[in-house]
Amino acid sequence: MSLLHNRKVLLGVSGSIAAYKSAHLVRELIKRGAEVQVVITDAAKDFVTPLTLSTLSTRPVYSAFIENDQKAYGVWNNHVEMGLWADLMVIAPASSNTLSKMATGACDNLLTAVYLSAKCPVFVAPAMDLDMYANGATTDNLKLLEERGIGVIDSDFGELASGLVGKGRMAEPEAIADHLEGYLKASLPLSGKKVLINAGPTHEHIDPVRFLGNNSSGKMGAALAAAARDLGADVHLILGPTQAALDLQGIQVKRVTSADEMLEAMLFDFTQSDLTICTAAVSDYRPATRAEHKIKKSDEGETLTISLEKTPDILQTLGTQPERKGYLIGFALETRDGEVYAKAKLARKNADAIVLNTLGKKGVGFEGDTNEVMVFTAEGKTFSFPLTSKITLGKSLLELFMNEFDLSNA
Repeated sequence: MSLLHNRKVLLGVSGSIAAYKSAHLVRELIKRGAEVQVVITDAAKDFVTPLTLSTLSTRPVYSAFIENDQKAYGVWNNHVEMGLWADLMVIAPASSNTLSKMATGACDNLLTAVYLSAKCPVFVAPAMDLDMYANGATTDNLKLLEERGIGVIDSDFGELASGLVGKGRMAEPEAIADHLEGYLKASLPLSGKKVLINAGPTHEHIDPVRFLGNNSSGKMGAALAAAARDLGADVHLILGPTQAALDLQGIQVKRVTSADEMLEAMLFDFTQSDLTICTAAVSDYRPATRAEHKIKKSDEGETLTISLEKTPDILQTLGTQPERKGYLIGFALETRDGEVYAKAKLARKNADAIVLNTLGKKGVGFEGDTNEVMVFTAEGKTFSFPLTSKITLGKSLLELFMNEFDLSNA
């Protein structure tokens, strides 16, 4: 899920040939879950129609304090309310004329009035010809706006409408949306932190057709990954084979099959991670030999014996790494004496905390959308989380780890 999800974005469109890109920007922002309200100058209407922007944003587009069809009814477009409504404001394209008005406080159109009324963070994406962009008046205005806290989304280098080539192209819509997301992410408590999570089952092949595995869906690990992402972390998810529908947007995912592959992927990122959470239901054993071809049913006997060997213990291997940097959390699934086994696992695996699932309780276990857990820390603390959705539990657990291990930048 994008950090722009449910954010209210005011998009100001000023007079520049780059205004045609504003239609693409509206679509990009909405695709990422934002609500978009467009305010357009009269000059911008020569390049893109209000009807286009209104259709894409599914909201009326405002361009004047009082529209022609409002005059008879004494209705006006309240620039103050619009400025207070927004979570973010971005003017794209921002022409040299509009930048000048913003810098001097000129307020002769609805867009500049909304800008002066805005209480939210404001960004500009300049667009003009290269000599206009390089002119001292423009550079001074941009510098002044930056000093006032306005975010400048720098122009790109490339072919311009004049036929010249240079700096002045408005940044692409995707880059503008990325810039807004980057701003939001930088303010989140786990911004700059790296979180590594494994999830799902592993499959250990007997032959090219059959494998040893379990019913793990990866939903709990994915919920934790989503919670870490929403708190601003750079999240790497090592995901075993699963067909479950998981929220993986904005998460770096590496898919693996076996325990060996999962361990290798975890070791690659482990020493650089601030928090590692092992939720995966890793197979404890694998066939000692894998048949090259499908094992055929034999008429000579009623049973088939397969020799098994242990798979690598991922949590224990990580816990003994000499270059360990961050905190290590493990999960334990037990059917009896859960607290005893979980505490023993906590000490044996050199982890900082163990999250205990007790199989057999209603709503707890593989494949479901709910879970109930207890958390035991190496410092002797115990935390209980009652039955709730895995999404909600993921958020609660991340907040616990963030506070207990002082991971937050806040």
